[in-house]
Amino acid sequence: MSTANPADTSDAAPTIAQIGIVTVSDRASSGEYEDRGGPAIRDYLNEVLASPWQGLTRLIPDDRSTIEATLRELADLGCPLIVTTGGTGPAPRDVTPEATEAACEKMLPGFGERMREVSLQKVPTAILSRQTAGIIKSSLIVNLPGQPRAIAECLDAVFAAIPYAIDLIGGPRLETDPQRLVAFRPKK
Repeated sequence: MSTANPADTSDAAPTIAQIGIVTVSDRASSGEYEDRGGPAIRDYLNEVLASPWQGLTRLIPDDRSTIEATLRELADLGCPLIVTTGGTGPAPRDVTPEATEAACEKMLPGFGERMREVSLQKVPTAILSRQTAGIIKSSLIVNLPGQPRAIAECLDAVFAAIPYAIDLIGGPRLETDPQRLVAFRPKK
């Protein structure tokens, strides 16, 4: 006869976090060229996260209502983290930050400030990037530039804060590989 405590989940399979990966690009979404941003985000997360996770990918055009609807959809699906690439520049079709702000309940401008600060050390045109971050429900949305080479650079600049931000908004505990990146959490 088993005397296991039903509340004991130590033998339960770990929860697999679903993470939204959204590429915003008219040309990639129309098949004009290959999406390299979404795969770059996936590669980064595979390298940094020690927790099990599954990517929910979306490849969409630079259309504000489509971006906003996609962010809301992924939040409704329970993604604790949604990472976008593309649409953060000054061109007329670059509307990812506006769609993000429209979808979010709270904005976290420090993410964009930090990413620009780091990127400016590499390229002077980083000042043109308008990436930001915000919260919708229990989801953290982080906008990244569209250049695949900038994805790891920008995520390295902010990722140490992402697991704790997700803790604070009620998401699952995400662990990082400490050999690659140490997530910050306050000492108890």
